Amino acid sequence: MNKRTGWIIYNGHLKTTKFIDYVQWFKKTAEQFHIEMFIKSNDQLLVSTDPSAPIFDVEDNRHVTLPDFVHFADKDLHLARQLDRLGVPLFNSAESIAICDNKSLMHEHLMQHHIQTPKTIIAPMIYPGIKLTNLHYLDAIESEIGLPLIMKEAYGSFGQQVYWIDSTSKLAEKAKELAGIPHLYQQPVFTSIGVDIRLNVVGDQVVAAMKRTSWDDFRANVTAGGTTKSYQPSKQEIELALAATKAVGADFTGVDLLIGENGPLVCEVNSNPHIRSIYECTGIDVAISMIHHIIQQVPTTSDRRSR
Repeated sequence: MNKRTGWIIYNGHLKTTKFIDYVQWFKKTAEQFHIEMFIKSNDQLLVSTDPSAPIFDVEDNRHVTLPDFVHFADKDLHLARQLDRLGVPLFNSAESIAICDNKSLMHEHLMQHHIQTPKTIIAPMIYPGIKLTNLHYLDAIESEIGLPLIMKEAYGSFGQQVYWIDSTSKLAEKAKELAGIPHLYQQPVFTSIGVDIRLNVVGDQVVAAMKRTSWDDFRANVTAGGTTKSYQPSKQEIELALAATKAVGADFTGVDLLIGENGPLVCEVNSNPHIRSIYECTGIDVAISMIHHIIQQVPTTSDRRSR
């Protein structure tokens, strides 16, 4: 039997329990399906600006033999793009990771695909190191969205870098603080304060879902203290999660939905959702579905050579 070989790439500077648990979990699951899986940190793989140059592994001190696929559980886009140029199938693609990593870019793509989201305004760009001196645009944001509102840094995970703003003075204070940091302004969904629904999408299926609730925070993220409960999503919620995943071009996502007065809204699309909390909540191992999807998409090395 011809084995597939794969890499799972994580960030070498995030060797926390949460990330190491994820990569080891995925490796163990892949090996149950006869996939030879290697864990690689992004900082052990050097990328050249030559698009055809091989990737150098600093730990093995040699150019690498490329795998049949890569599960890219990181956001190092230069490395992801080089692997893509070298013809390695990526799950998720560099483009989808880039879209999901930047919340402003993500909301642009959702809007272009007519995906329902909370009203969102992207902050004007300010160069890093430049102080915010013109606050006039904040009057328009307050008029358009109202108070309270939510400010989000474009780059952030686990509910961090998200701020509840309930006064004009706090709005100005936080805008000055975030000068030079890409961010956006969003209208709260008051029927979903402290509550959201996480749907894990693999390919064209929702494979698991849970409802997250926080009693003392407007964010429902588990990392921010939220509790979880297994959830059966409606047809509308499933269709919305699948449409959002398609809009960002991803194979695997964790789509966070808010409960609006007139139906669900997409809060965020995560390209690298962790799977332990949803497993502990639902008993569903999302990694199994991810491996099945990869097997369907990626032939073995010998199969590719015989074509």
